[in-house]
Order: sequence, then structure tokens, then C-alpha cells
Amino acid sequence: MSQTLYDNASWADGKPRLSVLIPFKGDDPCSLLASLGREPVAAEVIVLDDGTADPALTERVRAQVDALPLPTRLVTLARNEGRAKGRNRLVSHARAGHFLFLDSDMAPDTPDFLGRWLALIAQDNPAVAFGGFSLLQVEPRPDQALHRVMAGHSDCLPASARSAAPEKHVFTSNLLVRRDVFAAEGFDEGFAGWGWEDVEWGMRVARRWPILHIDNTATHLGLDSAATIAAKYEQSAANFARVVAAHPDVVRTYPSYRVARLLRRAPLRGLWRPMIKAYALNGLAPLRSRAFAMRLYRAALYAEAV
Repeated sequence: MSQTLYDNASWADGKPRLSVLIPFKGDDPCSLLASLGREPVAAEVIVLDDGTADPALTERVRAQVDALPLPTRLVTLARNEGRAKGRNRLVSHARAGHFLFLDSDMAPDTPDFLGRWLALIAQDNPAVAFGGFSLLQVEPRPDQALHRVMAGHSDCLPASARSAAPEKHVFTSNLLVRRDVFAAEGFDEGFAGWGWEDVEWGMRVARRWPILHIDNTATHLGLDSAATIAAKYEQSAANFARVVAAHPDVVRTYPSYRVARLLRRAPLRGLWRPMIKAYALNGLAPLRSRAFAMRLYRAALYAEAV
């Protein structure tokens, strides 16, 4: 895979204790980069353009890289590699003992976001830690209302709740990983499209190392429309099947698996599944019932995999 490297003036002399790893494809990471650059800490930033092929965006990101006081490298790929392979590639450029995976549409919720991660590294040297995410900085939009309700219900959880199933709440949106752990367990590049590659990684890692959950959140700014959520669920069905095959003992405990098993026995899925989707996409229906319908639609898709 052809890659182009672009380093800022601070890169060569950097001696980081934390490597912040940010992939993007089409999204503009400049706001996140500017936010991270306001913390004078022993961290480096590595950004991966996973095949966006947008020269204007590349120039904007390069300008932001130049403006950052933190050592920063931009890796630009000619073609898209995908979520798992792209993050593995990011690690190949990292120099610190811990990696912090951040999605490009995240925004730190505190001015000492990186400082808190570095304090945790100094105190506990954790194998894996997830900081959580929030919706604190998201402006409400009608077209994102369904995603906001769903994320608030199942994703934006405090560390105390996430700790009940540590491997289930592992997302690369705000994930700290120690170098030796990632050397032993990288992301499975057999995953394609959207979904489950980070949770599956968490299942593998949890068998060997503890997964710590803390409250050092970042806001997920990139909420989706209902149609985009449905499309992502449709993409993720094959990935869910891959997780079921690799970790049946863990997945059997998940409500989504149990509902999918029940729906598998229901006849005429090809007739009623589109009706559930249509209701979830209906902007005039009550939000909570639409959220239930969207989760049911996902389970109906996953019924083919269980």
C-alpha cells in the first residue's frame, strides 16, 4: 500500500510517553487536532488519511499539523485500507509506550484530557483503559435525534456501568492500549466495513489482561441520520457473524444475541423486517419507539448470523 508521510517540525525530536492515533476518511480532523495541541504534554499525534483522496482536505490537515506544538505525523494512503488495518498501520508509526486511539469526530470534554491519560499511565501503567464518550458538546439536530437517543441509552455510560462488562464497552473512539498488549493482540484485519472489530479485539484482550474503565470522556460529534444507522447495521451483520464464530461463549451473554436467536425462529423475516426498518426511519413516530424498532431491526439482521 502506497503511503505518503508528512511530519511537522517537532516530530524528529519528539520523545513521547503517549501516541495519539487518529484515523479519518472524509471527515476533517482539524478541530480535534487543534484541541489536542492546546495541551503541553509529552505526547505525539499520528493521523491517518485512509484513502480520502481529497487534495484540499490534505492541505488543510497539513497546515494544522504544521501549527501543532506536539510532534505530529500525517500518513496519507492512496486507497482505503479499512478500520482494522488502518489502525494497525497507525501503531506501526507510534513511538510511545502507550497508544490512545481517538476517532476523528471526537472532542475532548476537559482541557486536561491528555494530561489525565498521562497521569493514569504514570500511576497505574494500565494494559487497556477506555475513557468513555459523551454527547456534551453536540448541538441537537432533528436528523440526528434518533442516534442521540440510542447513544444516550447504551453508549454514553459511566465507568461504573461499563465495568460490569469490560470487554463489551471497548471502542476505538477513546481507547488507551499499552504497547506490549497491542504487539500481542492487534486488530483482526479480516473484518470489513463497519462494526465489531474493536469489541472483538476487547474480547481477545480480556482473556489475558484486565480492561480498566475510567471517566475521561470525549464527545462523539459525528452522530448519524437514521438511514445511516440502518446502513451501518446492514454492513455489520457479517462482522457480527465473525465475532459469534470466534467468541460464542461471550456473545451468548449479550441481549442482541439472545434476541437474534429468538427472531431466527420467526417465519417470513423477509416480509416483516423491512416494515420494522420503515418504522425506525419514520421521523413522525415517537423517538423511543423508533429506537426500539432500530434495535429490533439490527437483531433481525443478526438473526441470519446465529
